[in-house]
Amino acid sequence: MEPKIIEMAALGRALYPGMLYDCRNDAFIPGITLWDKNALRDDIDVHDQTKTFVKLAASDSVTDKANLLDVNASLKASFLGGLVEVGGSAKYLQDSKSSARQCRITMQYSQTTKFEQLTMKELGNIAYPQVFEQKTATHVVTAVLYGASAFMVFDYTASQNENKQAAEGSLYAVVKKIPTISIEGQASLKMTAEEKNLAENINVTFYGDYELEENPTTYTEALRACKRLPSLLKERNSKGVPLTVWLYPLTLLNTKAAKLVREITLSLVSKTESVLEELAEADRKFNDLLKNPITASFPDVKKSLEQFKELHSCYKITLQKALVNILPGIRNGTLENKALGDILSNHGMSPFTATSMNKWLDSITTEINVLTSYTSSLKDITFLSSEGLFNSILFDPNADSVVCLTFTSLNSEDPYLVAAQSFVNSPAMANFGQKITKAFSYPAAQPWFTSLEISARMRQNLSLFTNFCKITKNEKRIKCVIASIPDPSNPGTSIRLYQYGALKTSKFLPVSKPAVPVLETRDGKPFVTLSKSPTGETVQYRVEYRNSQPTDTTTDADWTVVTTPDAYTSFALSGLKPIEQYWVRYRAVGILGVSEPSDYVPFSFTGKADFTLSQWNLSMPSLINYLRTNIVTNMGLSRWSSSTIKSEIANIINNPSIPYTGPITGDVKTGMAFYFQGTALSTGKFFETNLIAGTREAGNVTLHMFVTFGESMLFSTRRGQTWDNAERLTWSPITKGSAFDIFFWINPEGWEVYINGQKIYLFKHRLPVEKVNTVHIYGDTVINVMGTIPNWSFSTFGKELASGTSRTVNSSIQSDVPYPVSNPKTAYTAKLPVPLRPGVALFFQGVVPSGYDCFAINLMADNDIAFHFNPRKNAVVYDSCRNGTWEKSIENPGGPFVNGGACDILYFINSTGYEIIVNGLPLSTFSHRFPIEKVNNIKIIGDVFMNNFSVVEVGDVNMQIKLPANI
Repeated sequence: MEPKIIEMAALGRALYPGMLYDCRNDAFIPGITLWDKNALRDDIDVHDQTKTFVKLAASDSVTDKANLLDVNASLKASFLGGLVEVGGSAKYLQDSKSSARQCRITMQYSQTTKFEQLTMKELGNIAYPQVFEQKTATHVVTAVLYGASAFMVFDYTASQNENKQAAEGSLYAVVKKIPTISIEGQASLKMTAEEKNLAENINVTFYGDYELEENPTTYTEALRACKRLPSLLKERNSKGVPLTVWLYPLTLLNTKAAKLVREITLSLVSKTESVLEELAEADRKFNDLLKNPITASFPDVKKSLEQFKELHSCYKITLQKALVNILPGIRNGTLENKALGDILSNHGMSPFTATSMNKWLDSITTEINVLTSYTSSLKDITFLSSEGLFNSILFDPNADSVVCLTFTSLNSEDPYLVAAQSFVNSPAMANFGQKITKAFSYPAAQPWFTSLEISARMRQNLSLFTNFCKITKNEKRIKCVIASIPDPSNPGTSIRLYQYGALKTSKFLPVSKPAVPVLETRDGKPFVTLSKSPTGETVQYRVEYRNSQPTDTTTDADWTVVTTPDAYTSFALSGLKPIEQYWVRYRAVGILGVSEPSDYVPFSFTGKADFTLSQWNLSMPSLINYLRTNIVTNMGLSRWSSSTIKSEIANIINNPSIPYTGPITGDVKTGMAFYFQGTALSTGKFFETNLIAGTREAGNVTLHMFVTFGESMLFSTRRGQTWDNAERLTWSPITKGSAFDIFFWINPEGWEVYINGQKIYLFKHRLPVEKVNTVHIYGDTVINVMGTIPNWSFSTFGKELASGTSRTVNSSIQSDVPYPVSNPKTAYTAKLPVPLRPGVALFFQGVVPSGYDCFAINLMADNDIAFHFNPRKNAVVYDSCRNGTWEKSIENPGGPFVNGGACDILYFINSTGYEIIVNGLPLSTFSHRFPIEKVNNIKIIGDVFMNNFSVVEVGDVNMQIKLPANI
């Protein structure tokens, strides 16, 4: 190649005018010059060349770093091959990220000061011409540009949950502020809270030609250093260090001198750089994997990573040695560029190509992620990462049983590492400069963690182990641990059971969540059918029940527990009362521990409640009220179930005697509500409710509600003994015998009154509500439940009533009814539980939706209708249907039901027909048209939410109520 002057970065090397330089191996030759010392000192041309600049760079590649330092392609090839030892600020070239999660911004501050060059006089007066014949140098330094550079590397490591790209953008924005601050001062530092937090977590590395008292390591220290850099050289009266040199070919001075025959082609330099970048990227990846906390918990995984790191390091050193050996030979002409091409071709045949390394790194990353996902929920469980730790738990005298979730496949032979180790030990590696003809390969094998069969078994083991640990966490003599133990017979994971230090089984399966219980009634007694655990050995069962619906705050201690004597799957439950609502679940008991509970099911069973009549000469109204009182006590006549009432109503008072006067528990304030559920006596006329500040006799009545059944309502207040003006409604939603739900909601404006799901009235405040402390009820009513609702707006009641659909035909008011009979969308058809005869009564309880059209209760004789009861808006129709033809219809005007109100219906059966009682009041009679013994089915259809259906049998002395009849 033609000789030419070369401009080259000094890279921290001591290169001065007159020094000899060998471009074949990019090394300067100390102690030998062409001129004597005095001539070099006296005949130097010096010029000021002052210049300062600042650059920011986000890339960490060798190319970008070389561009910042003005390193040409030839010098870069020497650096990559390890021929050049850099110093000062140029050490930045050797700095690379250690983690793939690392975000990096580099700030370069550089200034030039002096330019020195040899004069033409010196070039002509060579004092030592013998140097040309020695052929140790190819060039001489004829000019040097002095100055200083500094590189501040700002690193921020993004967390696994952090968006790395966004973090890099934020880091750039924070670093970009530094040059402005150093010029304009601290006043210009304006950062958001997020930027300040980021700045506090930045690590700074300094590479420079400046002498600082202390190198900066934090963002704040970097700010201070940037302010100092511009004045440091001037303060020390220094021209700095060589930054750029110009090399003059010796062959232009004497043809006998050594020369640079050829340069490394740019394409080969680029490929070499790419190979080394790929090796560096792999280095970052396995560094991240080694730092992963899960790696420390599994020594086999750590061992594989360390083996890869060792092989990778050995290969990289071998590759760079090969580059060192051939680069000078190519430049001096003894070798062709092909020699470098062969080395790069050999790399492509090795196990350390980007494709091979990334494939293995991706595989072990997946393995680590699988281990992380399987252990992330077990943070409270001890990891036994060594045999010593394992034995310390196994032989602990305070632990009778040790249950170990064991990872069994982590020590499996890795085909890639075996093959890579073989390559590193092969002659091909020892003679890497020679061409390799056989490409690297290794036998394919499916990783254990990608097998669907193994994965399914691992999922089951994790679920079983997790639930077992949760259930036995308070068992002091049972220890749960995690370990890695090779076991090819159980790939993936297994659960090992040790007892008293000895392995009992490597395939222990704890009992697990069983199927839902099946409850039924046999001869009036409740029975539960249980299922064995789908895993493990079931030796017993633990049946658990409670009489209020479980919530998120319900604990295991809130259940009544009955343990079966054996694993027999049918068990009679004792202690349950007929018609009471229960929630039942159970657990399987195994050889060690119990399962998690099954899903619970609501249950109320068919039983017979006996009520003794004191005498047979009771009048019909007395008998009706007696029946209703006892049945309603068991069932209740609210739109809401007893479980909802119990869970949402505070300060509950059940069945207070009327008249009733009593204190109100807790503070009364805006936002709360009062609740009253009861029935209006069928023989009565009115009742009143009073909320009083003070005593009943002398206190201020803050709210007075007076209800005249079916006629009117009155609202008022009383101050001392003086009543204020009353506000009247000329109608009443409460009629004789009807059930009611009443809410008094205290809102900022007044008392908002809801009856049976409908907003009835807003009685505006006249007196402060905070002083109310007494409730008084008087009149013809039975109150079943009363209490307070602390936060009306967030209660089930408030949400439903606020929706505007409460108790309409399309509402879901049976959502908390355990065994609803029928609703407007779902009819009810069933066989009667007992034969009908005189002395039997049928009892129905439900809610008639607001805006209803009609509904029907049909007593069937096979396919014929023996008795058709059809309430409509303004009438009730009675009829029968034989062979598809309606017989004689009877229509009575007037509707007995209240829109949105709970209701009850009694059919008394005597020898002549049916007596129909609605809400405790006789409605009508209907003569038998079919033999009573032929009636065997019942059907309920239409606009009614029928919640309960029961059969009442009246014997010689007692009446027995079969509750409910629909189960």
